[in-house]
Amino acid sequence: MARGRPRKNPTDVLIKSAELIGWALGGIEREIVETRHRLSSLTAQANQLRKRAGVKSGRPAAAASAASAEVEETAAPAGRKRRRRTMSPEARKRMSEMMKKRWAERRKKA
Repeated sequence: MARGRPRKNPTDVLIKSAELIGWALGGIEREIVETRHRLSSLTAQANQLRKRAGVKSGRPAAAASAASAEVEETAAPAGRKRRRRTMSPEARKRMSEMMKKRWAERRKKA
């Protein structure tokens, strides 16, 4: 009789790992459903509070502008190009001179 742990059958290991993955997926899917339920509940509560406060938009003005700026930075529309501010030649020259001056000071220190 052989001593020690019995050898594992490769098919048993695959079945057990597939079973474990199934349990994990089940748990994740349950969490997703619960999270969606909590989100819908919170959205309903927020809508009720907005009604009571008489707020027409979803967010206060400052938060809305900050959030919209954040969204614009992360996801630009595919059809439109983002408009950029252009500096006048005088402003560009001033910036260049200032940066050259700063870099010269850094080189002196180093």
